[in-house]
Formats: sequence, C-alpha cells, structure tokens
Amino acid sequence: MDPAGELVPDVAANLPGRGLWLTPRRDTLARAVAKRLFARAARQPLSVSADLADRIEGLLAQRCCDAIGLARRAGLAVAGFEKVCEAVRAGKAALLLSALDGAEGGRGKIRALGRGLPLATVLTAAEIGAVFGRDHVVHVAVGGSRLSSRLIASQTTTPDSTKSRAVSAKADTLSTFPWP
Repeated sequence: MDPAGELVPDVAANLPGRGLWLTPRRDTLARAVAKRLFARAARQPLSVSADLADRIEGLLAQRCCDAIGLARRAGLAVAGFEKVCEAVRAGKAALLLSALDGAEGGRGKIRALGRGLPLATVLTAAEIGAVFGRDHVVHVAVGGSRLSSRLIASQTTTPDSTKSRAVSAKADTLSTFPWP
C-alpha cells in the first residue's frame, strides 16, 4: 500500500512493509476486491485500481523475461528451433520455452524432443524476442542452473489474460492459470 492508500503490487516481494499476500489468479483477486479483503487485512481504507490484475500480469511476465535475460547473458539460454534441438540432444537443457503465439506443430516437436523436460508456454514471441534482441523468438532452451529453477518458479505464478498460459512437466501440469 502506498502512502496515498492505493494498493501496490509487489511481485518481487521487496517493498518495505508487511504486505498483503494473494495467489496470482484473476478469480482470487476479483473475489478479494469484491469482498474488500485488502482493506480488511490492512485495517484501513484502500483504493484498488481497476487495472490491478493487468498490472500484476505485466509485472509477472516482466519477471519471467528478466530471468530469461539473465540466463541468456550467463550463456545458459539459446533461441531458435535448431539451437534448442541441439541443446536438448546435448543434455544442456533443463527448461524449454515456446511462445504462446507459436505454431502448435513446432511446440509438439519441441515437446517430443525434450520428453521429460518442463515446457513453459507463458510469453508471446515478441516478449521472448525482446529478451534476445530480435523481433520474435518462438523456441528457447534454458540450461540447468538456479536460474532455470527460478524461471520455473516465476512461470508457475505467472497469470495470463485471454491467452492460455501454462507450464507443464512430462504429462503432469505444474500450474495452469485460469484467468477468464
């Protein structure tokens, strides 16, 4: 909460104060706003902006992009179908990323090649491309490290809007985000 009494999202959990914790799902957020749970938890009047869910979504997506960028600068992330295939075959990949707006056929090929590796589909090709300094990137492989663990953790809490964002491992789904 800022000094003016407006609710401020802190997805990195590094702002001062005690904070009000909530699962990052639109239905949970809408229910909390409708029941005035934030004001009740803060024990004072709060104003909640109408675009709070969209702001949280953008912040969480940016957090994922930051983790991918850090992996790229550390030499742990490669982009492009052929480079991803090469990294998977060499056993250097711990996490695979496919763009939301990428072709389902390409995603299926990556999923089949990286059987047993987590496959995340949470960002658009433009969002991933911005991390790599390109117009768009559809496929990314991230090498095994604490960065890939951080990225998996970030993506299991990244909500989506009208898109179907999900992180899956093997046949099990780590997390899906039911944002209607």
